[in-house]
Amino acid sequence: MTNKPEPNPNSETDYQLDRDILSGRQFTLADVIGREGGSFLKGESPIPILTQAINEINGFISKNLSDSPGALKMVLQTWVKNDSGVTKKVNQPLIALRDILESITSNLELLYEFVRQVDFKWGQMYDELPHFQQPGQEPHPDDEYTHESVKKQLTDLLEKVNNHLSI
Repeated sequence: MTNKPEPNPNSETDYQLDRDILSGRQFTLADVIGREGGSFLKGESPIPILTQAINEINGFISKNLSDSPGALKMVLQTWVKNDSGVTKKVNQPLIALRDILESITSNLELLYEFVRQVDFKWGQMYDELPHFQQPGQEPHPDDEYTHESVKKQLTDLLEKVNNHLSI
């Protein structure tokens, strides 16, 4: 192994500075890694693209979904995080969100399960017994999240996604 690094072809003064700093010191593999590591992420984000996509979707949900109790947002963001469709559309995250919203609002069984999870999350958050609406039954008067109210909120969010995508 050589005692001195190769000169930087970009600048003679950089070479002289490097030479002065390293004089009398053995050049190691760690030095090579350190020198090259500075350009390792140039042009790239250190945040994985899937995480970026999920963050973009969650940011859109936070800004555009009116949900003061917060359980609906939390459950929807969990569904986004766990949906394999987001992985397939990392470069088009709002299209992935649109697909998720369309699948929930167009499939009654999926909607009922989603609302059940939202009710459960609400109960956890507020340390209260949630009101689980059964399919075909009228909701409890104190039920924060009914099948119809959740479907309306998701449909409104879907409309905002579609408007944003058409811009």
